[in-house]
This record gives sequence, C-alpha cells and structure tokens, in this order.
Amino acid sequence: MNELNGKAEPGWQYDETKLCGVNYNDTWRAWVYDRCQQKFRDYKAESDEIIAALDMGKNQTVIDIGCGTGAFTIHAAKYFKKVFAIDISKAMLRRARKKAGILKLGNIKFCKGGFLTYKHDDEPVDAVVSVKALHHLPDFWKLVGLKRIARMIKTGGKLYIKDVVFSFDMDGYESRIKSFIQSMTNRTEPGMKWDLETHFRQEYSTCGWIMEGLLQRAGFKIETADYKDGFLAAYLCTKDII
Repeated sequence: MNELNGKAEPGWQYDETKLCGVNYNDTWRAWVYDRCQQKFRDYKAESDEIIAALDMGKNQTVIDIGCGTGAFTIHAAKYFKKVFAIDISKAMLRRARKKAGILKLGNIKFCKGGFLTYKHDDEPVDAVVSVKALHHLPDFWKLVGLKRIARMIKTGGKLYIKDVVFSFDMDGYESRIKSFIQSMTNRTEPGMKWDLETHFRQEYSTCGWIMEGLLQRAGFKIETADYKDGFLAAYLCTKDII
C-alpha cells in the first residue's frame, strides 16, 4: 500500500514515492541537483519561454507538477494569479519553499504528491506544466498520470510538457547516448556522468512517437511538438473539447 497525504492507495498501484534512479528525497541530493542544473540551465529564460508558449493572462491558475526546487514555480508565481507546486520529494519542496519565502511569494500552494497521487481539490486550472518529471513513470503509468492531469484542467485549457524524450536514430543509440553523457558532463561536473548513466539505466524516458500517442490518448490535442538534439522534447497541448 502507498500512503501519501494520509490516504492509502491500492496495493497494485505503481509507488511513485519510491523514486527510480537518483534519490531526490535526499536533502543533499536536492541541493546538488539545483547547483548542477543551474550550470547549464537558465531557469528564468526557460520559464519565460513556457509562459510565452502558454499565452495566458495574469489572472490564470497553473499547476506545476514535479516542481522540484521551484525552477518554474518561482518565476510563474510572479506572473500568474496562483501556482500549485507539486512534488513527490519533501527535500525538493523544502528547497522550493525556501526560495519562495525569500522572495515573499504568497500565491504558491505547495503540496506533496505526484502524477498518480496528487488530489486537486480546487477548481480546475487554466494550465498544467511539467518539466523533466514524467520520465519517472513507466509508460502505462504515464498515461494514467496524464489522464488524471486532464481532469484537473479546464476544457480548452493547456498542458506544457518538457522532458527527456528520445527522437534520435535508434541504429546508432549506443554512440548517441555516450556522446550525450560526455557532452553534458563536460558542461557541468563529473558527478553528472553518474546521474545520466543512472537515468538511462533505471528511469523511464520514452520515444517521441510513444509520447505523442500517450498525450493524444489522454485527451489532449498536440499544438506543437519540439524535438531538440535527439534527447529533449517540449509539447504544448490543449485539452480537447468533448
């Protein structure tokens, strides 16, 4: 049985509280993650790009699921009326809360939960954003999670997903993966090599054609699908009007 937010989940449900790959429940690991990510990511620029893609007014509400240390949440809270920041890791949430506190952002609601366990008791939101989080679930459970997300969004609302998604030529997968790991390690620090090897070995990043099918079957219309470097993808979707 999984227990999250005081509620027991079915014994057959995938336990997203037991993170695959790198253990981001660890406080030190959450700090290292934040430090390492900011060596090659510009959180503000990424957030501005997402906000521009969503193309919504400032009186809107957004869920950031898999919010991590607040990379998108912190910047989104400066623009949108309210942000629900959701993550399965207490350590990540603590770090995100600390950042929000320093900036005195009072329009963020932090909740411990994930794609399979977060219970959204408020009104449906205008958009859901998820950056580099969905790959923690096997494909079947990705679909379950996406269908749950669809129920949290207003009809005609938006979903923005950015994640590690494979679109390179599979015939050369070994050399492509080795090259990608080496390139990212060179841009950050030696520890990144271990993190990336763990990702490919233990986590559940999937192929672009599978990801598109999952989104469509979950009730979303894909407006744009942007594939970069064979390893990253960003999808802007609209919840289909039924």
